[in-house]
Amino acid sequence: MPEQAPQLPAGIDRRDFLKAAGATLALLVSPVGQAATSILAVRVWPARDYTRVTLEYREPIAFTHQVVKNPERLVVDLEGVEFNSVLQSLPNKISDTDPYIKLIRAGRNRPGVVRLVIDLKAEIQPQVFMLKPVGEYGHRLVLDLYPTVADDPLLALLEKLEAQPEKGPAKEPGPQPEITRMVTIVLDPGHGGEDPGAIGRGGSYEKNVTLEVARRLKAKIDAEPNMRSMLTRDGDYFIPLHQRVQKARRVQADLFVSVHADAFIKPTARGSSVFVLSENGASSSAARWLAQRENAADLIGGVNLDVKDPHLARTLLDLSQTATINDSLKLGKAVLGELGGVNTLHKPHVEQAGFAVLKAPDIPSILIETAFISNPDEERRLNDDAYQEKMAEAILRGIKGYFAKNPPLAKSKLVRLD
Repeated sequence: MPEQAPQLPAGIDRRDFLKAAGATLALLVSPVGQAATSILAVRVWPARDYTRVTLEYREPIAFTHQVVKNPERLVVDLEGVEFNSVLQSLPNKISDTDPYIKLIRAGRNRPGVVRLVIDLKAEIQPQVFMLKPVGEYGHRLVLDLYPTVADDPLLALLEKLEAQPEKGPAKEPGPQPEITRMVTIVLDPGHGGEDPGAIGRGGSYEKNVTLEVARRLKAKIDAEPNMRSMLTRDGDYFIPLHQRVQKARRVQADLFVSVHADAFIKPTARGSSVFVLSENGASSSAARWLAQRENAADLIGGVNLDVKDPHLARTLLDLSQTATINDSLKLGKAVLGELGGVNTLHKPHVEQAGFAVLKAPDIPSILIETAFISNPDEERRLNDDAYQEKMAEAILRGIKGYFAKNPPLAKSKLVRLD
């Protein structure tokens, strides 16, 4: 005998009951009737420029956000998201030294919605946007917390100089002509933050190696009379390519030196290289491949493409850069010659390709590939303190050799891009 359906209480229609039960079941699953999405990872990148919070997940999600005053908070509601152990771990990811975030809290706000509350140390201008899967990453929600008043890099550089003791005489009083005015060199450690750059077989990240070499080089430059330097990043965080160029122009840099650690599909590739911008195309197929990979850094690191930067067009104008490229080639040749005393050279000449980070129209710019991090032997050397010191010393000798033959001219007034 077939089993009978359970009897409903008097006065309740079966169709209404089934409809209500279905709605309740849908709410238990997600607000749109689908399985809740799991947050796979949460990463926090604090820096003086801004703090970035990244949530990575399997499927696209819907979200809303708002800034709440008194006290300052950023509130983000995530729809169709499972409240899991990754979100529970959020408070532990905030450092006391974070310049913008005091605390992050997460919890279930209502059925199918998880709410993040970010308690802030100061008023901020948030950029909240989504990124599609790229490289090793899945879907990402990015929360960039910028200060309402950005730091002035030129003022910060001048304040550092005023705080430093006066420099003594030059260490090498040889035949080189004396630099008659203070020159400014911007050092650009490649990659950073969400963008690790190339990863060696031993697990080394390009972003860490480039920062270490750039810091060593900065210390050596700053110890020289009439020379000062600035890093585009002095920590593990992401800087878009065009902003690296803008920073150099805002401090009226005399030179721009971008530091990288090469990678190739074959682990046998080895040697140091120097690149400058090309107006007419890459000097080799390998140079073109490398430029395409480096220019993809913005996709991996994550840039908010909805924000229209009024300075970007002016910074990366397709101007006639012949004079600047010629100076870049002279600088590149001087540096490459010194690198040859430290490591094998991948090519015996300076190469050219369309690197976005070299597009300052008025600043001689080079990109140095210190070695191949994809080569196990060179990866070990890149992590060696002594090798990093030799590399920094060689780059400095190349820079000084360039200025010996191309003394810096008097500064012309440049238009600030703030």
